[in-house]
Amino acid sequence: MKRKTGIITVSVVVAALAGIAIAVAQNGEGVAPAANPSSIGTALLPVTSNPIHNTSTAPGLEVIGVQLEDNIDSVTGAAISDRLQVTLLNTTDRTLDGFEIYYVMTDVTTGASEAYFLPLDRFTLAANSEGTLDFDGATGPGHYPENRFSIYRTSNNQVDFSVEVSANGVAIATGTGSKSVGTGEQPD
Repeated sequence: MKRKTGIITVSVVVAALAGIAIAVAQNGEGVAPAANPSSIGTALLPVTSNPIHNTSTAPGLEVIGVQLEDNIDSVTGAAISDRLQVTLLNTTDRTLDGFEIYYVMTDVTTGASEAYFLPLDRFTLAANSEGTLDFDGATGPGHYPENRFSIYRTSNNQVDFSVEVSANGVAIATGTGSKSVGTGEQPD
């Protein structure tokens, strides 16, 4: 009986790895295709390259804040747990949609880095307005998955972030932020 269990276990693992390999091969970029945010729950896996292909040069989108510590709820103004929080400004006269984000976090001491990509399918930004994205694993408008085991959460060193946000019809907006030296940031 032990032999059958071992064969079944190996078969399941091989099938799972084959599925991942097929998904990566179909994507053509060495990166598994991004899942719909509602289907990945509170987990987000690193990527090996930036899949954003926005070539627009039209102004209209700005990253006006990348907050990683001492966060404030954008609606209530109350203090909230630390998280990656990106505040955007739409300077156009139309609602922006088709948002995607790519960010890289780098441990300043060790040089280790991780990169993440996520399509922000549920997010739109009205004309001439601000909006905030919270990467906290919560559900609801403006809340998206995070990797709770990322360098941001586990490193005691300074961690620098570089953020790119893309939307349909406007140039990519960029921003930076840092988590200071100290214990890894802990979510609620």
